[in-house]
Order: sequence, then structure tokens, then C-alpha cells
Amino acid sequence: MHTIWKGAISFGLVNIPVKMYAATEDKDISMRMLHRDCGTPISYSRRCPNCEMPVENEAIVKGFEYEKGRFVRFEKDELDALAADASREIKILDFVDLEEIDPIYFQKTYYLGPGDTGANAYGLLQQALKDTGKIGIARVTIRNKSSLAAIRIVGNCISMETIFYPDEIRPAAQVPNLQTTMNVSDKELTMAKMLIEQLSVPFEPEKYHDEYREQVMELIEKKIAGEEIEIAPEPRRTNVIDLMAALQASLEAAKDKSPDVAAATDRGAAGAGAPGAGAGAGAAKPKRTRRKAAGAEDDAKDGAGKEPARRR
Repeated sequence: MHTIWKGAISFGLVNIPVKMYAATEDKDISMRMLHRDCGTPISYSRRCPNCEMPVENEAIVKGFEYEKGRFVRFEKDELDALAADASREIKILDFVDLEEIDPIYFQKTYYLGPGDTGANAYGLLQQALKDTGKIGIARVTIRNKSSLAAIRIVGNCISMETIFYPDEIRPAAQVPNLQTTMNVSDKELTMAKMLIEQLSVPFEPEKYHDEYREQVMELIEKKIAGEEIEIAPEPRRTNVIDLMAALQASLEAAKDKSPDVAAATDRGAAGAGAPGAGAGAGAAKPKRTRRKAAGAEDDAKDGAGKEPARRR
């Protein structure tokens, strides 16, 4: 792993040298913008519309627009000086229980490995966090951005997860059309709880895949090979307006997947007085259509930025 930051964790009078590594990686498929006529990648330059000339990095300063068209300027050294003192320290302020932090606060995860010295202190904090079940709430500055952070154990490694400040979280009450009171029937609620129970499983992250990325990569490989491309039609959707019918159809679909689910659902449905099976649970799988690679490529260009049809 590539070291992206060096500093120290501090709590009380304890100082632990650490190196920071990215714990996650972006697997998005990167694409270039091309000129349709000749296929040449499009280049972008920083240009001043007033002076009508390109601007080099050395001639660029940052500015804050405090009124329309009016800015205060900042040289790079001015901003760097503000974070200079705190840029190499992860200062733990408090220790809390992980369950107390809502997931909405979490941003990005980093691994913190032992520094060139202080391995014993690193091991001490690691074991203390494990034994107490606590996590540390710290303040850290990375790339001139101050953040709160949660210090916890992942595997046998101390990790740091940057978290938002409270004033960066928008109140859910600002969401339009939220209902303050819910008018839910007992039958609908019973059916919904049954469906949740039938679909509840232990969390196994390895079984989830980025299906869109896999389909794009498959399409890329076929285009490179010049093969014909199969495009699956949009799935047939049933416009179910009745909520009870939708819940019943979902339970019927869950029953088809597992005999155990079927037995449990039948028992629960009888107790809830549920209606008969909803329609559309066993819709036939649509046939695939074949297009030649050249035609599919034109479609892909015309629909740039749109999500391609997914395979069922």
C-alpha cells in the first residue's frame, strides 16, 4: 500500500507515530471524452474569459465570493499556514460507543499502520480499544480540510473514519412531503413485517457485486473483440397500485425461492387474514434481442450519460 500521510495519534500524554493508507478504492470505470468525428481525446484548458488567454497554475489564486462578483483572495501559503500546526496530529478528544454514531456521519475509511517507531504504543492502543469496545473521536486535518474522525479497530489494524461535523448534516425535516403521522392499516403492517422477516439474512458483503460495472466491462470486452452484442430489453413491470397486492406478490416471490420461507409465509398469512396471491409473481422471462456491434456502438454514443439496459 502507498503511504498517503504520516503523523501521530495522541490521547492524553501518549503519542503514537502512524502511517496512513487508503482502506478503500474507487472501482468506477473511467472513460475519456472523444471527438465523435476522429476519435481524438478532448483536452480541457484553464482559460480566463476576460483576458481571453490560457492561465498557468502559477497564476491562479483561490477566492471566496462573499457577494455576487466580489471576491476575497487567498494565496496558497496563507491557507497552508492555518493548518500547519495540526496537519500531523490525530488528536483523540473523547471515547464513545460505536452504536452511538449514526452511519450518516461516516465519510471515508483509512488504515493507520505503525510508524517507524512506537510499535509498542500502537499495540497498547489497539488492545485497549479491543478490550473496552470503545472508539475514539478525534480531530484531524488532511489536505487542508479539518474533520472529525472515529478511531476504531478493523481486523488487527487501527483505522480512522472521517466523519461530518454536525452542522454539515442536513436535517431530515427539510425533505419535502414528509408525513408527521402515518395512516397504516394493521393488515398492511403485518404483511410488511412478514416480508422483512422473510428477506432478513446475515450480512455477507462478498455476495454483493456492482452489476452495472460488470455489465459495462463485458460490453467493453465485446466491443474490443468486435463481437455481436446482446441487449436485454427493459424488464416488464406491473403497475400495482394496491399496497396489499404488492406486499402479497412480494411474499409469493419469496416463497418461490425457499420452501422454508413458503411454510412460514403461509402460516403468517393465515394469521393475518391476508388476501390471495397477487398477480405477476411468475412473469415469463423476456427473450433477448441481438444487435450487431456497430449498431450497438451507435446506440451507446447516442445515449451517452444514460444507464444501459441491464441484463436480467
